Amino acid sequence: MFGAAWLTMAFLLSLRLGAMLVVAPIISASFVPTTIRIMLIVALCAALAMGLEPDGLVDSIAAGPTSHWGLLIESAVAEVGLGVTLGLGIALAFAAFSVAGHLLDVQIGFGIGQVFDPVANTQSPLLTSAFNQLALIGFFLVDGHHALMRGLVYSLNRFPLGHPWALEDAWLPFVKQVAGLFSLGFALAAPVAFCLLLVDLALGVVARNLPQMNMLALGIPVKIVVGVVALSLWYVGMGDVMGRTYGSIFRTWDEMFELSSVNAPAAVQFAASSADALLRGA
Repeated sequence: MFGAAWLTMAFLLSLRLGAMLVVAPIISASFVPTTIRIMLIVALCAALAMGLEPDGLVDSIAAGPTSHWGLLIESAVAEVGLGVTLGLGIALAFAAFSVAGHLLDVQIGFGIGQVFDPVANTQSPLLTSAFNQLALIGFFLVDGHHALMRGLVYSLNRFPLGHPWALEDAWLPFVKQVAGLFSLGFALAAPVAFCLLLVDLALGVVARNLPQMNMLALGIPVKIVVGVVALSLWYVGMGDVMGRTYGSIFRTWDEMFELSSVNAPAAVQFAASSADALLRGA
């Protein structure tokens, strides 16, 4: 069970999972020590490798690793590239929340203030940091981490360990996800942005009729109060839009599995069902 083939599969799988989690703001979003992250990745990959059957490529590498360095390096590069590509789909979905936060920060006036954002490990405006935290919490609440692991397992069927895959066919789904990134980000903030637009129109009418009033001193606190109240109410009904945002991860993976899969193009069931489950808020 724990022979050279198992070690080879565990090593290649750790490269795929590790690269995916480095790009995706999931484990990196929390203050988890690096040692714990590495141990978690190694434990998951060791458990998954026990249920895999080595193919000819893995057997070749395991039979003579010192004489197959080129094959091992090529397989490792393919796994790292696949992990980064899968993690990019997760990062783009989380970026929609950052777009929504930046939009509201500019409208409300919080853009001039910076707070530490543990998700991005940078200084971010207040609402941007809040939306990033909301994205992480919501992802775990809808069991997105379970769907993520099932997607990783399914990728082992579509992309066997160590085998090259068609990178040139994988870019189109991610281009579509980037195109939908801004629409999803605006949808996350649309009701609050509309309320702030009405406030701007009201302040414009007041400034037109009472030019002696200082609209800058009056407008900032009014927009902050209205924005925070509207955002508090919108948090209750944001679930459907959040589900569509998380579902974009698995829709992108679905298309990628179909376009650049190593195996014969068959009906992809897992990714679509996972996206539907997330859209229903499961």
